Amino acid sequence: MRRIAGIRKSGLFVLMVVIAVVMLYPFWYMLDNAFRSGSQYDLQQGHSLAGWRALFANLPVVGELVNSTLVCAAAIAIILAVSTTAGFAFAKLRYRGGGIVFLAVVAALMIPVQSILIPEYVNMAHVHLTNSYLGAVLVYAALGTPFATFLMATYYRGISDELIEAAVIDGLSYERTFVQVGLRLSLPAIATITVLQFIQIWDDLLVADIFLPTNDRTITVGLAVLATGRTTNIPPLMAGSLISALPAIVVYLIFQRYLVRGLTLGMGK
Repeated sequence: MRRIAGIRKSGLFVLMVVIAVVMLYPFWYMLDNAFRSGSQYDLQQGHSLAGWRALFANLPVVGELVNSTLVCAAAIAIILAVSTTAGFAFAKLRYRGGGIVFLAVVAALMIPVQSILIPEYVNMAHVHLTNSYLGAVLVYAALGTPFATFLMATYYRGISDELIEAAVIDGLSYERTFVQVGLRLSLPAIATITVLQFIQIWDDLLVADIFLPTNDRTITVGLAVLATGRTTNIPPLMAGSLISALPAIVVYLIFQRYLVRGLTLGMGK
């Protein structure tokens, strides 16, 4: 039995190593080729900062990073404000038609993003919000809110009803109960939503390309424009991809513990 257990552990370790190599190789390829010139990339020999100089010469990297940060922060703030309050209401308040409304929210998860972009653009055009930060932020918030609301409602259902009732009996209104009890207990779920939505919005190309003006494009759109020429200079593109990937990686590493806890406690209850 010990020998069989040892073989299983060894096989699992080998499998994990293979998966790690497959997952990390693109990052190594990106890092290695970011520090090359065009000729060095063709020969796969030598390293230099030529790719970085070309990137900053052809792309307003700092401005696009700021644009990405502003759009992400604003959209996530709206998503959290709506999903936490709606999730608490769906989980802890009883009112007529609540189940149907929640079912409609869950059904929104099944709608492909591509199928609603043209109607969204038309709607935004009617209120003059195309080619603006606000229009893109509202679209991102609308796309991210259904999943966030579902996750928060599932998480709040795991909180004891007796705890909420005790807070109300002690004189707290439902609003204060939500703020003082619900929000404090749901920090892991909030961190989970923040990380997932940050990665989703930061890496998105389609919505940002359609709803943001050219002068206010995000880093993802900028890299796409950089790669649309007849010939693509790979080292600057790898350097820009590395810059674009770092914020999402840093956010994930910082909130990794809360992300796992939020998904486990929220989806498991």
